[in-house]
Amino acid sequence: MVILNWNGRDFLRQFLPAVLAHSAGAAIFVADNASTDDSVALVRAEFPTVQVLENGGNLGFCEGYNHALAQLGPEFRYYVLLNSDVEVTPGWLAPQRELLEANPRIAACQPKIRQYSTDQATRQLFEYAGAGGGYLDSLGYPFCRGRLFDTLETDTGQYDDARPVAWATGACLLVRAEAWHALGGLEPAFFAHMEEIDFCWRLQNAGWQVWYQGSSTVFHVGGGTLHKSNPRKTYLNFRNGLALVYLNTHPAELPAVLISRVALDWVAALRLLLQGQTDDFWAVLRAHGHFVGRLGYWNIRRRQFPPRRRLHERAGTYAGSLVWAYFAQGKHLFRQLEK
Repeated sequence: MVILNWNGRDFLRQFLPAVLAHSAGAAIFVADNASTDDSVALVRAEFPTVQVLENGGNLGFCEGYNHALAQLGPEFRYYVLLNSDVEVTPGWLAPQRELLEANPRIAACQPKIRQYSTDQATRQLFEYAGAGGGYLDSLGYPFCRGRLFDTLETDTGQYDDARPVAWATGACLLVRAEAWHALGGLEPAFFAHMEEIDFCWRLQNAGWQVWYQGSSTVFHVGGGTLHKSNPRKTYLNFRNGLALVYLNTHPAELPAVLISRVALDWVAALRLLLQGQTDDFWAVLRAHGHFVGRLGYWNIRRRQFPPRRRLHERAGTYAGSLVWAYFAQGKHLFRQLEK
């Protein structure tokens, strides 16, 4: 189990004790991206059984994990990528591991993700990053059971099942080591955001399965490193969103999907401008410019992992448009999409 850290001293002090208490049989590592606080000193002083991997620089989420996991030996059959701002619960790991052990085609899975809070009502809400399992619409827009855009459902047991999904959250991702290395880990050019969606999409294209395990629950703070209102996050989401569909969409479906995504991105950019969010408006434009500027690189990567599955062949997909369903039809709950 590897917890990637960058200046997360307070999160480590708060959440590492539960990880140690409730993760029997797992070797626990903290991979540090050259933190400038005393994270490393804290781990070594207060959690001596936790091993520290120092990455030597702020490599971002993708390369941070790629570099850290490359240092682990062949004795590990499974890896857990765990955010430093996640509170685990008793028995959280075993149900996920059992899924992978029962089905050798399952390459990755996630638990139920709820919001971390000291308020009990808030703790019943699904959390933005992962919720009840990750889905994609026909244009490659990600969403979750329990979370459509900013609408969060209360957990009443409606997603206590185990099922195949389109993607599993990088906040708490159990992945088969064989599959991780076969695909070369996370896409380094993403740096952060949507990298787990790209990885899981590539897994499905390569014939693997991705699952959600609702009998396991963790609580996620979210936004601990980069808040969703930060223009940097806007830039990464829009740039990586285009790269995501470009890299993974089946050739027969790519032209229509890419043209639609670009058009909707411009609508979103104009909306941000009209709302006075000029920094975010320019972030969208920069994202598009940088995506186009690296088309040569994206083409190389697309050829390395060629898309093999069409929309109807992939698990966890919604054949319609999430944007249309949510904003035009007023469908704000996952169950409404299934009607």
